Amino acid sequence: MTESVQKQAAPTQAVQDSNEENVLKSVLNGDSTEGLLIEATPRNRSMQRAIAMVVGLVLLLCISLWSMYALRPADPYVQSVLQLVGDQHRGKEIFVMNCATCHGLEASGEVGPDLRNVSERKSSVALIQQVISGQTPPMPQFQPNERDMADLLAFLKTL
Repeated sequence: MTESVQKQAAPTQAVQDSNEENVLKSVLNGDSTEGLLIEATPRNRSMQRAIAMVVGLVLLLCISLWSMYALRPADPYVQSVLQLVGDQHRGKEIFVMNCATCHGLEASGEVGPDLRNVSERKSSVALIQQVISGQTPPMPQFQPNERDMADLLAFLKTL
């Protein structure tokens, strides 16, 4: 009796393997797979679980990294600047005195990059940090007081 059960199981596995091969060939050939169903075999289920676990771990990692970034203590200087309403006319004067040599009088770029529409490409926080850090050589570090930075930021938003 055990032999007859084994004989019945072998053709079933062979048929299942054949069906999977046919589906795979159809997909690779670009044929329509409409109406073809892949049975939920233990191997398929374990593969789906593994993929779901990997996707879940990646998502968890992304959320963790984002929360560390979003919840970090805010820079008091940046917060002070953002609370002020800047004067764009005074900001233009600051720009001409400190920035126009590299970025041009019209902010179209000379040695430094074109700053037109810069506020569409960078957030206010990123702009402030760029100005005060000088992280992009040859841009010098420039630490204006909060009022001057708010005015410069107001001007940059008009470009």
